[in-house]
Amino acid sequence: MTWIRTVPEAEATGSVGQHYARSRRSWGGVDNIIKAHSLKPAALDALMTFYNGVMHGPGELTLGQREMIAVCVSAHNECHY
Repeated sequence: MTWIRTVPEAEATGSVGQHYARSRRSWGGVDNIIKAHSLKPAALDALMTFYNGVMHGPGELTLGQREMIAVCVSAHNECHY
């Protein structure tokens, strides 16, 4: 759980609830990076639009290649999530 106050999954409504539902992982929950934006729905909307454009938008890289770049950047930044 993040130390930042977030909207709990069971209480999420509107666009936050929709983003949570679309972002639910195979382990049954929503990643904390998404929850960290939940108190500002407009920020969460912008984050998800950006993320979907980068990861799923048109381009020559496969999704696997894009994910590997994200892993390398996170490792370089010592970000362990």
